[in-house]
Amino acid sequence: MPVTNFSFPDKYQYLNGFGSYHESEAIPDTLPIGANSPQRPNHGLYAEKLSGTSFTAPRSENLQTWVYRILPSAAHLPFELDTSYETPKTLHQIPRQLRWDPFDLDDKADWVHSLKQLGGVGSPATKTGLGIFIYAAGASMPPQQAFHSSDGDMLVVVQHGVLDIQTELGHLLVRPNEIAVLPRGIKYRVDLPSGPSRGYILELHAGHFKLPELGPIGSNGLANARDFQAPVACFDDAEYAPGSWTVFNKYDNQMFSATQSHTPFDVVGWHGLYYPYKYDLGRFNTIGSTSFDHPDPSIFTVLTNPTADFVIFPPRWLVQEDTFRPPWYHRNTMSEFMGLVMGEYDAKTGGGFRAAGASLHNVMSAHGPDADAHEKASAADLKPVKVGEGSMAFMFESPLMIGVTDWALELCRKVQPKYNAESWVPLKRHFKRPE
Repeated sequence: MPVTNFSFPDKYQYLNGFGSYHESEAIPDTLPIGANSPQRPNHGLYAEKLSGTSFTAPRSENLQTWVYRILPSAAHLPFELDTSYETPKTLHQIPRQLRWDPFDLDDKADWVHSLKQLGGVGSPATKTGLGIFIYAAGASMPPQQAFHSSDGDMLVVVQHGVLDIQTELGHLLVRPNEIAVLPRGIKYRVDLPSGPSRGYILELHAGHFKLPELGPIGSNGLANARDFQAPVACFDDAEYAPGSWTVFNKYDNQMFSATQSHTPFDVVGWHGLYYPYKYDLGRFNTIGSTSFDHPDPSIFTVLTNPTADFVIFPPRWLVQEDTFRPPWYHRNTMSEFMGLVMGEYDAKTGGGFRAAGASLHNVMSAHGPDADAHEKASAADLKPVKVGEGSMAFMFESPLMIGVTDWALELCRKVQPKYNAESWVPLKRHFKRPE
């Protein structure tokens, strides 16, 4: 099938800075000068605006992109409910600490049909809250199929395999230890160039992610704006048979599909502030204490939003004196969903928290190092040591209570029933009353 100006998937443009204006064109003179919607766009294209925020949002928050495409997105037949997709009926709000064994890959499922919701809160219809998903795909999406979510921005954490994500605005090739953010409404398809792929998804129903403010840290540190990458424009100008393309639309946590006679990947050029992007977690510049105690885990925040933060625990040096170095025991007003991309998390040495697994400690659910990790850390020689070598753990942290689906609690058969009994019940009493 002929494809014009098809860019190699691993070709990107580094942004001038995270959230900065960006433009790309596959054919010279595609982007108009001056008017965004000229009477006759160059090369016989259609102008289409993609709005990620309300038109009157403050300039610092306003996210809009103009695309110049062969046919507009509106040229499709009506969306119909797709009953092959299982929509969670109930979210259980429970204070129990939960941990899951690694989730299985489904050799037959593609991206759309491998999505499984673990938990969530709020409503996409009212643009409140979030959803947490696992994907475990064993097959590329069939030819001439595309997907988009109307429910929110999807932050994808790849744990295993490689995702070749063809978006309307160009390709993203996303590997383990990398993340991609796919904004609400942008269409894409997912191929698996190296076989099955598995990972985690945080879907943000409210607003968009941004970099955290650095405050006293200064102008550099944590995730630096220059390290985020955006796709370059490429397009398909082939003509297709009537109704040969299927577009899936995740809408209010249900799946709909519509057919059309043209590819959604026909954008020849685009410019604006609303686009997909990727980030290599290995580029994160960790900040920590060099005296005593250690900062709150917020110091590891990659991306932030009032609804949820994305936090990582990368390889790093610990040098504090007179300090219990693992995370302390705590109860938070925030909910913490944790996953492990690779290696071993330094606060969970008992082997129960494994790569491709997960844990959830909901609002005010007490948690912290397991008994083994506590004993080792309490007796450790506090010389400088590098923790997390070959490891990458992450956290979706939210001030909201995360409800858990039936699939997560029972149907997936991955919940560890002895999580509490094996982690904290073995803690020993060391108290000695002063004489």
